[in-house]
Amino acid sequence: MTRIAYVNGAYSSVLTPAIRIEDRGYQFADGVYEVLKVSGGGVRHIDRHLDRLGRSLAALGMRWPMGRGPLTQVVRRTVALNSLRDALVYIQVTRGVAARNHLFDANLKPSLVVTVRSLKLPSARERDEGVKVVTMPDERWTHCHIKSISLLPNSLARQRAADEGAREAWLVDRDGFVTEGSSSNAYIVDEEGRLVTRPLGQEILGGITRSLLLEAAEAEGIEFVERGFTVAEAQAAREAFLTSTSAGVLPVSTVDDRVIANGRPGSITRRLTDRLQRLELASDDGIAVR
Repeated sequence: MTRIAYVNGAYSSVLTPAIRIEDRGYQFADGVYEVLKVSGGGVRHIDRHLDRLGRSLAALGMRWPMGRGPLTQVVRRTVALNSLRDALVYIQVTRGVAARNHLFDANLKPSLVVTVRSLKLPSARERDEGVKVVTMPDERWTHCHIKSISLLPNSLARQRAADEGAREAWLVDRDGFVTEGSSSNAYIVDEEGRLVTRPLGQEILGGITRSLLLEAAEAEGIEFVERGFTVAEAQAAREAFLTSTSAGVLPVSTVDDRVIANGRPGSITRRLTDRLQRLELASDDGIAVR
């Protein structure tokens, strides 16, 4: 079945050329995006994702391509046209089309693309045994809290990790502290059983799954601390894991080939995974797709 996308007012095959050559997203990576999870036919936590989309747009001085209500309906319709009950939805907004120039008109009409693809979940083995991560310098720009479509540094880091046989790259700032993964947030459980993760700021993206996970930790009575942690701390931790919309909670078994604890997912990781799954199923902002 050919995948169907929404592009600036029309639904068509993803194989149909639809983006103007002088779209600033193509010319300058001048745009933002969101990734939403569809599970069991429901688009999960869409309000949180649209809130973050609004923050990204505002940070770049960009306009909404349409209102939240109509955008929600476009998402719903695109999912339905692709006949998928478990999927990822990509919303991409660019500043719009204009003759190539570093300067831009603040009144440009934004471009909107919505695509859907099948959700590929982590394997049972990855869930049961954990995954390998490697660390490398964080070479991204200084506004990582914006979900920008300019992802080349992230892509290069993820590719390098894959070339080394790892699932993810954990990025390290100039002071030696882990910021986040190339496409995920990073966590450890310290010797006192506390959950530790980098605080929100310009150095990391405020993950939707991250916010849900911290709510889950509070509900489980698990103490959490928002602070930076070093690679050495991660390697000496009781547990480590990562989160993202697509992966959920994914245990980390090794960091730079150093085995974490006994190399198996820990009890806190398992508790948070279970709690997060329940939160997802109970989310009242999931939109049923019929």
